Amino acid sequence: MSDDGSVRAVRDGAVLHLTLDRPERRNSLSHSMTDALVEVLTAAATDDTLRALHITGEGDDFCAGADWVATSTGGQERSDPGKSTGGKRPRTADLVRRIPHTSHRVIELVHGIHLPVVCSVRGWAVGLGCNLALVADFAVAADNAVFWEPFIARGFSPDSGASWLLPRLIGVARAKRMLLLGEKVTAADAADWGLIHRAVPRDALDATVTELLTRLADGPTVALGLAKQAIHHGQHTTLGATMTQELFNLELSCRTSDFKEGLAAFQERRAPDFRGR
Repeated sequence: MSDDGSVRAVRDGAVLHLTLDRPERRNSLSHSMTDALVEVLTAAATDDTLRALHITGEGDDFCAGADWVATSTGGQERSDPGKSTGGKRPRTADLVRRIPHTSHRVIELVHGIHLPVVCSVRGWAVGLGCNLALVADFAVAADNAVFWEPFIARGFSPDSGASWLLPRLIGVARAKRMLLLGEKVTAADAADWGLIHRAVPRDALDATVTELLTRLADGPTVALGLAKQAIHHGQHTTLGATMTQELFNLELSCRTSDFKEGLAAFQERRAPDFRGR
């Protein structure tokens, strides 16, 4: 494996497991890893045979965010993210041009994909890594996990959706504690606040996530995707507009084979056997 790390994609039936593999750098995301995430998530979004997605990190940590040494230099090592070793600064608006197609695109893809996404989090989830976990539909954290948005402590403003995600998940007051004061949040507090789905003992993390993924992958995949879309749509519109969107989604989901199976199972008083179709 190169110093830039990699993203391992392993399929287990209808579940795609993505592992951020750069443990010596706490799985901080290099250019190549971010590009790989965009590529694999884009492909997964159009793969009708997938029914759930799992993202985790190799080793003791989930993800320490974007690798700012690489991100700010295009791969050249330097000590200051605002200056290159040769004293040259990035071109004006360099971040504005690049980030929408890299780290921001990763967040958008996880948010918008019509598959349930589960993140399992150990150790540090920092910056972009924190937001990657939070934008998932379900983040399950080991009891040693720490969620941290260190943007202000590094002298720059939040990105990768932090200022959108946090107020919606935990309210404005707690969002300001994380984003303006840089407070670190333990797994237990994150679960208590509603920042994540659940905190569990370290030795129970894998089994808990596997059980959740199995449940999601056995569900009515189209209806799950439409429900996810409706929840997100409702975050920025009126009740009336949301119910109109729900009607269109209902029309689509009622045309699926899984809808027919759900009705048959109800009438026959048995558990449904959904096939994701």
